[in-house]
This record gives sequence, structure tokens and C-alpha cells, in this order.
Amino acid sequence: MTKYKKVFLIDDDEIHNFLCESVIRSQQFAANVNSYLWAEEALECLNTIVKEKPHDFPEIIFLDINMPGMDGWEFIEEYRKLPVELTQNCLLFVLSSAVDKNDITHAKNLSEVNDFFSKPLTSDILNIISEQYSTHQ
Repeated sequence: MTKYKKVFLIDDDEIHNFLCESVIRSQQFAANVNSYLWAEEALECLNTIVKEKPHDFPEIIFLDINMPGMDGWEFIEEYRKLPVELTQNCLLFVLSSAVDKNDITHAKNLSEVNDFFSKPLTSDILNIISEQYSTHQ
């Protein structure tokens, strides 16, 4: 399986983040996994990385849509403002329990979003990412 250097999980559900981290680690999908319960906190971290360690920008971001405070859509709006030379090398996947077809369609129509997956994150999803996006690295 493709091994990525850094993955960000952005989801307000602590248990879901723990389970995602477990799947990612058990599949040796990524060397580092950073979980954020608040989209604002993840965005702040990305902005710090941009300023201080751009080579440390995550290769993959898993983003929930429905979160308190800044939701996934608002995160994507702010993500667009980050340097394109960094974001173009990052795969952004919506990972949500949203069953609203409009949310799924909207996510898939955003150029920043590579794909939409339904929770929970599974080894099958990681395999799909490795197979379909491995040339992205």
C-alpha cells in the first residue's frame, strides 16, 4: 500500500477520529496522522505549516462536513486561500455521514475535493485511494 507522510483528519467526533487513526495505522497508510476536532484548529495548523514548514504540508486531508463552528464547506472556502503550490499536492477527501445527495453532489463538484466517502473510514477506502490516486504523489 502507498505510504503517505502526513494525513490530517478533521472531524468533531473524537471516537471517529480514533477509529480512523487506528485503520490508517493498521494499514500502514501514513507515517503521521494528525486529528482535529475543530476545523478552525486544523486551518490554523495549515497556516502555520505554510509559513514555517511548507514541506510538512499534509498529503491527504479527510474532512467531515457537519461540524460545530466552522463546517466543512467553510473550511474548503478558507483552504482555497492557501498557496496552490501546496494544495495541488494534497488530496482532499470528504468523509462524512451526510446522506443528503445535494451535499454529495456539491462536494464532488468542488475542484478542491478529490472524492466523497461515507463514514466510517475503512481499509477498502484506503485501498481505493492508493489505487486511484497513487500517481498523485
